[in-house]
Amino acid sequence: MEIYSKARGKIEVSDDRLITIPEGLFGFEKFTQYALVDSDYEPFLWLQSCEEPSLAFLIVDPFLISSDYETDIDDDYLSRIDAARPEDIIVMTIVTVPHDGGAITANFQGPLVINKKNRKCVQAILSDNRWSTKVNIAEALKSKGER
Repeated sequence: MEIYSKARGKIEVSDDRLITIPEGLFGFEKFTQYALVDSDYEPFLWLQSCEEPSLAFLIVDPFLISSDYETDIDDDYLSRIDAARPEDIIVMTIVTVPHDGGAITANFQGPLVINKKNRKCVQAILSDNRWSTKVNIAEALKSKGER
């Protein structure tokens, strides 16, 4: 499938990289069709909207950033994407890169939960107060390396 990205223009994306977010992301509810697109900086990916070329989110696997990260995802979220077992899901977090040169952060409190089998996704809200919407990636990696 061909999609358009503001940064890269026309991109060819295989069907197995397409993601449906039936409820949309918080603040972007009307956009429900996305593609996972490789970024120039592994292990980061782009979650590129198939409906709006200028809408893309940088995402990363939170378990690569923090070995302490845990997700106790409510069964309600899992049922929304028809996920029956924990091994059926992939968890990703949205990354924020501030324009002012501030710390690059990841949203550990609102992870994306993707069902690998049907490629449906939901943005969950974790009730665990250990996690923040602005986890400093550099600090978390440094702490992870010290353990």
